[in-house]
Amino acid sequence: MTNMANRPNTALVVIDVQNDVVANAYERENVIANISTLVDKARTERVPVIWVQHSSDDLTQDSAGWQYVPELQCRDSEPLVHKRYGDSFEDTTLEAELARLGVGRVVVTGAQTDACIRATLHGAFVRGYDTQLVSDAHTTEDFSEYGLPPADKVIAHTNMYWTWQEGPGRTASVVPTADVQFEAADRSA
Repeated sequence: MTNMANRPNTALVVIDVQNDVVANAYERENVIANISTLVDKARTERVPVIWVQHSSDDLTQDSAGWQYVPELQCRDSEPLVHKRYGDSFEDTTLEAELARLGVGRVVVTGAQTDACIRATLHGAFVRGYDTQLVSDAHTTEDFSEYGLPPADKVIAHTNMYWTWQEGPGRTASVVPTADVQFEAADRSA
């Protein structure tokens, strides 16, 4: 369990599933469908859904490419965290939102596997959060033309790598969408 006192809740964190970010993503439709399934499940179970949205010089705020994909809709009541760095905690309101919601465990989905997903997982873990990566609900582009492994290998490596993370007082795990179990959210909030 998390080593964060008074943080018994879980949140689903959806990272950067924006038009331009996932336009050429591996298994795009399947990954988005899995994220949508998790969002619906979290909402049904009253588990907070936190949306993270990246901007940069190449991904300008309020542009069409910056918008979340139409298949996923953030509700007005759900936190939307804006970021400019890979780690969703870096210079953002994410930590404040998680603290406000009493969250000590994050379930991570989104894009891109080899950048913002990995950076955010590490950011959460070193800050003391229990982390769960959803193995079939994150994706990346194929950058093999630049000498990198193909997207499916990057995803598989990240899934394998994250299963081996350990730290005192916190856990790391990887599960498919079908096996995600949200812990009961604080019903008094």
